[in-house]
Amino acid sequence: MERRGGFWIRLGARIVDGLLMGAVVYLLIILFTLDTQSPAVQAGESLLMILYFVLVPVLWAGHTVGKWLLGIRIVRDDGSEVNLVTMVIREFLVGLLYGITLGIGVIVSGFMIGLREDKKSIHDLIAKTKVVYGRA
Repeated sequence: MERRGGFWIRLGARIVDGLLMGAVVYLLIILFTLDTQSPAVQAGESLLMILYFVLVPVLWAGHTVGKWLLGIRIVRDDGSEVNLVTMVIREFLVGLLYGITLGIGVIVSGFMIGLREDKKSIHDLIAKTKVVYGRA
């Protein structure tokens, strides 16, 4: 049976990814002397994050840098590789749901990962994905 990624390993991977993306954004701000209060810069930062979390797993067999470093990856429920549609649903559309619920959905998802035997969150259930140990 495959080993599923639980709460702490997934949180760790997300923190690593957040630190990496923060460093990239910081370097871009410094290199181009960008105004961090500018709505365009803030929108660009959001777009960069969305593109990272949607495209990188599609191009890198379900991994982000954080997931790869910690030895986990996202796959579809049938074990196949994620695709663009799957990742848009998982990260962007469900992210909107989390925003509409003012973050309550994120908290519920955390409890779901920690308490459910299959370790699936809301975004896993909606996108029909799972997080498993292993590198592709």
